[in-house]
Amino acid sequence: MGAKLCPKIILEGTRLTSKTELAFTLNEHPRLVGPRKYRYHSPLISGEWCSFTNFPWGRGMINFEAQEEAQALETYRTWLKMFQLQKYYSWMIDRFHLSTQVYQQLTFNRDYDFRWLEEGLNALGFHLVLCVRPDDSFELAREARLKISGNPSQYDNLDIFRREQNLFKELAQRSILPVMELDVSTGSLSAQSERVADWLESTGGLWAS
Repeated sequence: MGAKLCPKIILEGTRLTSKTELAFTLNEHPRLVGPRKYRYHSPLISGEWCSFTNFPWGRGMINFEAQEEAQALETYRTWLKMFQLQKYYSWMIDRFHLSTQVYQQLTFNRDYDFRWLEEGLNALGFHLVLCVRPDDSFELAREARLKISGNPSQYDNLDIFRREQNLFKELAQRSILPVMELDVSTGSLSAQSERVADWLESTGGLWAS
């Protein structure tokens, strides 16, 4: 029996950067989770769940309002405790603390210091994949998304996404986690997942630290 695979990956980036599609692909990739003889999956969670409000596209850990700050930070502490209690397991996260920092800073001019969170995540071996695309490729990505979106109005102003992406890059550069910047505008989803797998293997991110 080989070493136990238990990668811990955070996928970050603005909208239209294929984070969710990549998360599902990675979560079934045999290089990350082993061969599958029957269908099951490792936990795939998201900070984007609108779990604070009882209506669609509501608020949660990323877009919370000031009166919900304590709830949001406690949720982050709870997730970290969950990861610590189950450190020898795979975790795939589709948007997390960088998304909170980006949204809160650009929307409310509020800065959150998640150093404490990153220290805990880093000790567990979490790796961060920042999904990006060239500024001039957002228009084509929007056209494809509008064919399936249930909330198309969120894609009206692409300049928001470009501003968010610039801030994501700044935050990723300051992160203490291992970071890979992945251009999702080139190559197939399969090829992109192979690039992530190569990086995780080279950095020891496939196994528990």
